[in-house]
Amino acid sequence: MSSTITLTDQDKSTLRTAAYGAVSLMAAAGAPHKGISHGSIALASATGLVGHVLAAKSKDIHLQGKTVAQLADQVLPALSAAMHLLGEQHPGEADNFRDTVLVAVEAAVQARKGEATPAVAAMARKITAALDAA
Repeated sequence: MSSTITLTDQDKSTLRTAAYGAVSLMAAAGAPHKGISHGSIALASATGLVGHVLAAKSKDIHLQGKTVAQLADQVLPALSAAMHLLGEQHPGEADNFRDTVLVAVEAAVQARKGEATPAVAAMARKITAALDAA
C-alpha cells in the first residue's frame, strides 16, 4: 500500500459500502446469482490500495433498507463520494476503483445468457453515472 495515501476508517468504510453495495444493487435489480458471485469475486480480486481496502475483514458495511430505492439511496451517493475522495488523494486509485466496480457490475450483467433484463441494465447505468458524478 502506498505510504502517500492515507484513508480514514470512514473513507475505507465508504469505499467498501460503495463497492459491495454496487453488487448488492445489481442483485436487488435481478441480476442472476451466478453474476453476483462473479461480481463479488471481481471485488476480491482488486489490486492496489483499492484491493487492500476491499479485502480487509471489516464489519463496517451497513446496507439497510427493504426496497431497491432505499438501498440505492445509500449506495449511489457512496459511489460518488468514493470517487471524489480517491480523486482528490490519488487519481490512479480513483480509476482503479471505478474499473473494479465496473468489472463487478459487468460480471453481474454478463452471467445471464443473452441480454441483461431491462432492470439490471438500468441499474448498471445508474451505477456508472454515480461513479462518473464525482
